[in-house]
Amino acid sequence: MLDLNRPEWLPTRRHLLSQAAVLPLAALPLQNALAQFRVEVSGAGVTQIPISGVAFRDNGLANQDMIAIVRADLERSGQFRFVEPLPVRLDETSRPELAAWREKGTDALLTGSVSKLADGRFDIRFRLWDSVRGQDLGGLSYPVNAGDLRYAAHRIADYVYEKLTGEKGVFATRIAYVTKSGPRYTLLVADSDGENAKATLSSPEPIISPSWAPGGGQLAYVSFESRKPVIYSHDVATGKRRLLANFRGSNSAPSWSPDGRQVVATLSISGNAQVYVMDANGGQPRRLTQSGSIDTEPVFSADGRSIFFVSDRGGSPQIYRMGAGGENPQRLTFNGNYNISPAPSPDGRWLAFISRVGGAFRLHVMELSSGNVTALSDASADESPSFAPNSRLIVYATRDRGQEALMTSTVDGRVKTRLTGAQGDIREPEWGPFVR
Repeated sequence: MLDLNRPEWLPTRRHLLSQAAVLPLAALPLQNALAQFRVEVSGAGVTQIPISGVAFRDNGLANQDMIAIVRADLERSGQFRFVEPLPVRLDETSRPELAAWREKGTDALLTGSVSKLADGRFDIRFRLWDSVRGQDLGGLSYPVNAGDLRYAAHRIADYVYEKLTGEKGVFATRIAYVTKSGPRYTLLVADSDGENAKATLSSPEPIISPSWAPGGGQLAYVSFESRKPVIYSHDVATGKRRLLANFRGSNSAPSWSPDGRQVVATLSISGNAQVYVMDANGGQPRRLTQSGSIDTEPVFSADGRSIFFVSDRGGSPQIYRMGAGGENPQRLTFNGNYNISPAPSPDGRWLAFISRVGGAFRLHVMELSSGNVTALSDASADESPSFAPNSRLIVYATRDRGQEALMTSTVDGRVKTRLTGAQGDIREPEWGPFVR
């Protein structure tokens, strides 16, 4: 049998008991103290689109470097390579000499400007050019407050990404994660690059397993503030929270159904940990697994027809898939004797998970149609993988340079991005959905 509190089961989801109250966001002196992240990209993709961009005209009016944020976003995707720009000044109204940029080796060019509006907001304008075909690919204007400048840059990166790849970008989405600094745990919501983090909850007790509801309006999570694991749902916009599960025994590992109407979780009402489903608005849970083993970490498939979960019913923790009603559980992982933390991709093609290899916990991905498994990491303490909503990137936690840190990886593992905080340990990442 598995002990959920043993470190080898969930390496960084351990809890330490101490005495203090949970503080709401309004009481937290954390906003300015939170460490910013830096992006470090390594590796190279098979094919990358060469793109260039010049500094936005009058960017000095803003406190953010717009082109630098766009560049970091695109490089992190693994599908773009930035070409250093020609020494010219351009903005969205300019007609660039595209032949010169084509000779420079860039397929696309981004230009733009920053201006201050009478009401104090900033007007961010941009235009994208196809330097190979000599075409104007359009542009937009984003009037934003100073606090939303990074968000505007992420939206520009999404525009560029979609125009040049035909797929929707994920840079304006959000991630949730947990930090531990000293004795305190904090649940944060940040931009997809880890920047602009805002504290949602702080506690001396562990906070684990954040899970985004469809549409990105709510976060479910597990708190130990009652000296036992209890599941809450948190409204991201208002900061209000409500109790989802506080049944007898342990309540853990929540995950939403694709339509947001149900939540699956691991409950120990029956004595041992089993998978249950309950209405997202409350009500009595319904048991889905009927084993004498530990069944945990349930998560719906993108189409809502299946549930992935972890069980030791075969003698060691492995990943299984069953119907959404609990029917016909089938084992999926057979390589190694320890596979946990299933994370299906939104397009239904992939399953990310953590496998123990020679004592090291490493990120792997399985192609569900073939069952082929690929190791994406050679680290020793990876955990909590989560797919971006376009299924192209995976965010996960790892241990690097003596600290827990966040990392993103392309699905092929060729391009990895380290998001490193200067304070505390960083864990439990969950990539949010496209905002409806």
